[in-house]
This record gives sequence, structure tokens and C-alpha cells, in this order.
Amino acid sequence: MADENTTKNIETQYPFEYTLSLINGKWKIRVLYLLYENGVLRYGELKKEVMGITHKMLAKQLKEMEVDELIVRTEFPQIPPKVEYSLTEKGRSLIPVVNDICNWGEAHRPVVDGEVIVHRWHLK
Repeated sequence: MADENTTKNIETQYPFEYTLSLINGKWKIRVLYLLYENGVLRYGELKKEVMGITHKMLAKQLKEMEVDELIVRTEFPQIPPKVEYSLTEKGRSLIPVVNDICNWGEAHRPVVDGEVIVHRWHLK
């Protein structure tokens, strides 16, 4: 049996498990959306936009997304170091899925005090 911490084994996963493994967690969908919306972002810009995420968690999520080929990390050899992130074609292909998840959430989330709060990162 494969260790949960090893690279995703697509041969033993159902398609929905594989898809969910790419976007699991609290932060990956936000990062996908921000890169979709902005095209290219530097690490500091992502950290600023994804409120509440720690440096360690952001670095971990970005590394996982890079290994999964959802994003491209471009490092520029300069001082101070400059690193930019952007979506790959595979990452862009997840945007309709993310949009459907956002639409489902908007249609089914509970109403609080008679109001539904719309997230600013809802895709169109």
C-alpha cells in the first residue's frame, strides 16, 4: 500500500480522488484563483493576498502545486532573489472546476442573519 506522503499514484486513485488531491486544503483554490486573476505573482504578493497563511504553509502549498504541475515557479538570478509564480495549462484547466465548486458553495451555504456573504474570489 502506498504511503500517503508519497507522490500521488494515479494508477490506484479514482479520478475524483486524484482531482481532489490536487486542490485539497484551505489554500490551494485561493492560490489558483489569484494566479488566474493576476497572471503572475511574486511570493510576497501571494503571501499578502492569502490572508492568514503562514510562510511555511504557503511555501509547502506552492511546492506541492509545482510538483503537481499546476503552477510554474520562475526564479530570476538577481539580488535580492526574485521568484514568480504562474499557472500552467493544467492549472488553468482546473479553473472551470473551481468555478463550479464556488457556484455550488454559493447555492448551498447557510444564510447568516438573513445575509449571504459573497467571496471576492468567486470566479465568473
